[in-house]
Amino acid sequence: MDERFNLFTVLINNISRSIRRIKTEEMAEFNLKSSHVSCIYYLYIYNSLTAKELCDISSEDKANISRSIEHLEQSGYIICKSDAPKRYKSPLVLTEKGKEIAIKISKKLDGIVDRVTAGLDDATRETMYKGLNIIFSNLQGMCDEYEC
Repeated sequence: MDERFNLFTVLINNISRSIRRIKTEEMAEFNLKSSHVSCIYYLYIYNSLTAKELCDISSEDKANISRSIEHLEQSGYIICKSDAPKRYKSPLVLTEKGKEIAIKISKKLDGIVDRVTAGLDDATRETMYKGLNIIFSNLQGMCDEYEC
């Protein structure tokens, strides 16, 4: 029997699970959940994004992004620059408090990526990302066929 399916799915699932666990552990010191990381990180990188843009960039679920935005607003990390009743397309920005924590989170994420890619030379890393992009593109094509 071909073990490629098992190896592929188990590795992908274990990598995803490990990333969530590490984000949860590393964000505990900031009293944040792993789902908040994407919002803070991408707002730090792009300065201003809408909820829709956050969903698109992070590939996070709309409901997760909405809950994260609500928590981050209540905690004083982000503000919405609109009073519109439908805020999904309203710009969000980090507050000064949000920027301070974003800098710490960004440094922490850089360190994590360095640790998990230790032992990979540039050529291997480039090949890995190229392969993952091909796999993702192929999976997306299949999902489009199935209307996932």
